[in-house]
Amino acid sequence: MKSLPLFLCASLFLSACASYTPTHIALNPSAPQSINQIDQYASIAVSTIDVRKANFIVRFNKGDDAAELISPSEPIRQQLDSVFKQALTKVGYQVNPAATNSVQFQLDYLLTDVTESTFGFEAKTALTINVIAKNERQEFTKIYNGKGTLTGPFSPDYATLELDMNKLIDELNTKIINDTELHQFLQQ
Repeated sequence: MKSLPLFLCASLFLSACASYTPTHIALNPSAPQSINQIDQYASIAVSTIDVRKANFIVRFNKGDDAAELISPSEPIRQQLDSVFKQALTKVGYQVNPAATNSVQFQLDYLLTDVTESTFGFEAKTALTINVIAKNERQEFTKIYNGKGTLTGPFSPDYATLELDMNKLIDELNTKIINDTELHQFLQQ
């Protein structure tokens, strides 16, 4: 009989934990590995801006009910800025805000749309980064896109969504940092 109150208390605490829904997702993009090294010393100014229309990065679609929106735990602009600066430094550039050559990374779109059904879920992620590089004579613009789909049984857990989003961000960042066309322009 003594274990019954303990069991009821434990059940109450566990049910409270199970009903907790996080309101943020922690993204943690990493600096991509580069297959390129620049041939000559180059100094560039690097900036990153977020031009998305909304701050949320995950949308749980609820049919006729309002969608549940989840924001990043840290500003993604700051995280991407740090990643791109680290990556360009590894390639051999000197990041200098006063440099005449510049590159701006614009986060145009980042969203995971989650649709749940009776038997599972489908999460579709889309990511768009626009790169604008400038030197004294001309401008280089290129749009990089990434898409991913994640499916599974039951409801998605936040850790799985975080891993999938980080993987897509890292893949696209690697594509950008290893773009020989971009490096050729930056070294002009």
